[in-house]
Amino acid sequence: MNLIANVDKNWAIGKNNKLLVHIPDDMKFFRQTTTGKVVVMGRKTLESFPGGQPLKNRTNIVLTADRGYQVKDAIVVHSMEALLQELEKYPSEDIFVIGGESVYRQLLPLCDVAHITKTEYAYDADAYFPNLDQDEAWEITADSEEQTYFDLEYYFYRYERKKFGKAEGKK
Repeated sequence: MNLIANVDKNWAIGKNNKLLVHIPDDMKFFRQTTTGKVVVMGRKTLESFPGGQPLKNRTNIVLTADRGYQVKDAIVVHSMEALLQELEKYPSEDIFVIGGESVYRQLLPLCDVAHITKTEYAYDADAYFPNLDQDEAWEITADSEEQTYFDLEYYFYRYERKKFGKAEGKK
């Protein structure tokens, strides 16, 4: 399973249920990476999209504790158990966790790849992604040259969960 996020230099991801920054090339990368795939999100993330509508050309799965919540063109599940049962229907490499904070934290242990766009700026934020640079289970396996959008510097990173052999043991 994969996840995809845009973080600032402090691993912040949002403020008041909105993204911190909109970078056209990052949005294009997100679109190209997730189109035709399965995206998993929380209710508030879905509601932050234009018109609160699911993303087109993707299977949208929404995790919410609100048992009465329904949305057209999305699969709504109400527990982690129900979510995991639903995800069994899809190839793991086709699943992308797209937020928000609590969904990232719950599903990070099940993910093997993280596509992180890191912006070199500290925003005022109220939602954060776990810092993979401080998590020894993760390593950077690919990165981009410095990118710029106006005066903002950012990088594309691919993190992968380290594979531990029998000699090392599981951590």
